[in-house]
Amino acid sequence: MAGHRFNSTILREYDIRGIVGETLTAADALALGRTFGSTVRDQGGSTVAVCFDGRLSSPELSENLIEGLASTGIDVTRIGLGPTPMLYYAARTLGADGGIMVTGSHNPSHFNGFKMVMGKAPFWGDAIQALGQRAAAADWHAGEGTVTDLDISQQYIDRVRQDYRAERGLKVAWDGGNGAAAAIMARLTAQLPGEHVLLNEVVDGTFPAHHPDPTVEENLVQLQDAVKAQGCDLGVAFDGDGDRIGVVDGQGRVLWGDQILTVLARDLIERVPGATIIADVKASDVLFEEVERLGGNPVMSPTGHSIIKSKMVELDAALAGEMSGHIFFGDGYYGYDDALYAAVRLIDIVARSGMTMAAIRDSLPSVRNTPEIRLEVPEENKFPLVEEIRERLLSTDRDNVSTLDGIRVKTPDGWWLLRASNTQNVLVIRCESSSEEGLERVKATVSGHLRESGLEPPAM
Repeated sequence: MAGHRFNSTILREYDIRGIVGETLTAADALALGRTFGSTVRDQGGSTVAVCFDGRLSSPELSENLIEGLASTGIDVTRIGLGPTPMLYYAARTLGADGGIMVTGSHNPSHFNGFKMVMGKAPFWGDAIQALGQRAAAADWHAGEGTVTDLDISQQYIDRVRQDYRAERGLKVAWDGGNGAAAAIMARLTAQLPGEHVLLNEVVDGTFPAHHPDPTVEENLVQLQDAVKAQGCDLGVAFDGDGDRIGVVDGQGRVLWGDQILTVLARDLIERVPGATIIADVKASDVLFEEVERLGGNPVMSPTGHSIIKSKMVELDAALAGEMSGHIFFGDGYYGYDDALYAAVRLIDIVARSGMTMAAIRDSLPSVRNTPEIRLEVPEENKFPLVEEIRERLLSTDRDNVSTLDGIRVKTPDGWWLLRASNTQNVLVIRCESSSEEGLERVKATVSGHLRESGLEPPAM
């Protein structure tokens, strides 16, 4: 049998992702099934769970993936349509040896791809690159696996709902974004106390309402309007596959990933003194300082959901999160990113606190910062550009430069970050200061470094 070559652009750090019909095809799904299934077999495994999101291309990709898995002797449990965390839940609770989610995540509708787990751990980095080499060599097991359909959705909903402990409910607006979590969201809210305003609760792979990425504020406008018009206590939104959360307070103001994590950390450390809380390098100093002030153990990590999941296991962390809205609960849950579960935990905290979400937001230490700013650059230039600026900085100011993930630089006014995205051809920039004047100086510093490397700075 001839081997299969994946397009070189689709084997990413954390997943496989491409443009359907161009860089990603049904043949890729078939080859992935054969290759991942053979890898599971090599490790003594025999079962893989498969789930798919609401994109129009997902059913076909799923069926070809399953065909490939079964051809290696793997017994496949077909979960059907649902969010990525439901796939993680199924893999854990069923004791599957692996799991694959067919999803384009927060990308536009013409993208799709695959997120993978092996046992209880994310499957990423060099392991993904090795799939490409193995597929090219046609190094595949042969066998006749079975395919079994299993609807685990109600069991998953019951588990997510289980950790809502408040005696009262709130009025909450929920934006499913027409993504894979939308229908589950509608069923979950029917089981929660309080009043719930549902937006875009029908799964539609064309994403007719807005782009399915709640970390971009323009995608939250519909939610903000609904919260204010309906008098809601807060609003929550989900990305295309339900592993990233967006939050707005009752005034329609956005809580970014580090602010959400700070609210969750306050509640957690009160119950679990000394708890380890992990956040990525894009998070505000406010988070790290607040965790330390409360008696927790703050840890800064490189960005990347697979990296953070691995770090959580290593440090036995109770909670972790990213600016991108991935929130991971080790405390009371399974350590993976589940936006529906994060929403339930957050709403529960607000309901028990006796405060509004707006008041809780206002109680956080005040700083001035930018959102994540993305500067598009050619794919092949993004890492060399960061390296060039890093070397320049280290030659003059080594003590104030962290190279944990890209460059995070402390200044008298605050800090700034420049890193290359692992999933897009962009440089990611973030700046923070205690004052507007300081923030302008930090932004000017970043702009100067970009210009010195031949780049036109973005509007900040």
